Amino acid sequence: MPAIAEMEIIAVAIITVLAVISPGPDFAMVTRIALARGRRAGVLCAIGIGSGVSVHLAYTLIGLGVVFASNIWVLTSLRYLGATYLIWLGCSALWPDIKKLAKGCVGHAIKNNGHNTTRQTAKKVSDGSEIFASVTVSHTAAINQSTTQGIIAPSTDQNRNGSAFWVGFACNALNPKTILFIVSLFSQVISPDTPVWVEVGYGFYIAACHMIWFALVAIALTLPAVQARIAAIKEWVERGVGICLAGLGIRILAG
Repeated sequence: MPAIAEMEIIAVAIITVLAVISPGPDFAMVTRIALARGRRAGVLCAIGIGSGVSVHLAYTLIGLGVVFASNIWVLTSLRYLGATYLIWLGCSALWPDIKKLAKGCVGHAIKNNGHNTTRQTAKKVSDGSEIFASVTVSHTAAINQSTTQGIIAPSTDQNRNGSAFWVGFACNALNPKTILFIVSLFSQVISPDTPVWVEVGYGFYIAACHMIWFALVAIALTLPAVQARIAAIKEWVERGVGICLAGLGIRILAG
């Protein structure tokens, strides 16, 4: 094998490992899924992330990678699309807190309205005003409970995000970090003379690195010792992940 080919293989191997282990949207998503839904879901998310690499490999092998690299507006459009998806993922992670806040505001408004009605009616009634007030407050509480339990019932994580595999797949397929990495790798590091079967081999290697690394992350986060340490702050970790995802998307849009 020529020396140039050996250097290319080494470069691809090292750059891929460094790119995969660097924190980004994929890492944040695996962290969230593993902590919220357990080890199996985390590993499935990792497999989905690795499978998402096939999207980038496909458009690179058919020559679109060169088109993206030479047409900045195409690459910019993809970055904006990925950034929008990251913001959506971040907001979905924060959605339970947003719904709780909205529920509290609605409940508080209904409660205040009920108390005001009670006071206004009690002034007009001379006999049995205390009994009427208690009945009105009880009725208001029943309405409030019905609202919080029925109309604004929180959905499950699975209903919000779908299966862990497809969440991971979409996260990687629309990940601006992965798009830039693949396009740069195939346009600047990998030679145009490299055989297609070698490029396909690179693609499998990149996908395998994603799967293995993020599966290890999911397994590590769901170890009993780790779970015991982060049990008290698990919800805060999920909130932090949501803020990071949304913040990264906003930063890409603003950049």
